[in-house]
Amino acid sequence: MDKLPLLPGVPEDRVRAILEKAGGNEIASGKFASPQSSAALAVNGFGWFLDRPGDLPPFPGLEDCDWPAIRVNAEEQMRFPWRGGRHPWLDAAVETQNCLIGVESKRYEPFRDRKEAKLSDAYGRDVWGEEMAQWCAMRDLLRAEPRRYRYLDAAQLAKHAFGISTQAHRCEKEPVLLYLFAEPPDAASPEIFAAHRHEITDFADRVRGGRVRFASCSWAEWLDNFAGEVAAHGERVRQTYRI
Repeated sequence: MDKLPLLPGVPEDRVRAILEKAGGNEIASGKFASPQSSAALAVNGFGWFLDRPGDLPPFPGLEDCDWPAIRVNAEEQMRFPWRGGRHPWLDAAVETQNCLIGVESKRYEPFRDRKEAKLSDAYGRDVWGEEMAQWCAMRDLLRAEPRRYRYLDAAQLAKHAFGISTQAHRCEKEPVLLYLFAEPPDAASPEIFAAHRHEITDFADRVRGGRVRFASCSWAEWLDNFAGEVAAHGERVRQTYRI
């Protein structure tokens, strides 16, 4: 059994069990070991906190989410309110006393190809409630303009929001979707990074006020909050993944 490329302090047995259960076939496919792996960044970044959730630094813009965290997980599924079909997997899930934060992490993906939104008819079911009106409006906008966003995978974020809304209702917590992105220096130009951030702002403005709160920050911005013992882990993440 090959050793996983994990940073010091990240428990390999737990991570292996998580990845083998999750969708994506990350280990067997070899994707997790790729130098450009997005999953490796997320698992290493959050895996260090699996056994010490209270040490997880708050995300910029979400300082009001009643920290400290009481649970941290990597690769967690957020199920829709129906059986069968495909249900979204989030790169990480963080619970505080009052909030369920689903994290979608990106590394090179936004800059690899032009995005085209695809949402099946299942997302049009009348099951989301009035508090999800902004997210339903985003769903409809993406169906009408599937290439509205060039770098942001807005359809994936909308799907995640519907899943988080359902999961948070089950555990009676406030649902939050965090878009956590890297800006690898070899991925794109500063102008493209700026265009990606502009799309994030546009997306955030359109879903503001919905049941699922949307927030975003870069990995670099979050790692700047790491201090004390946690700072050493943050620096390893920064150096290893060039963020």
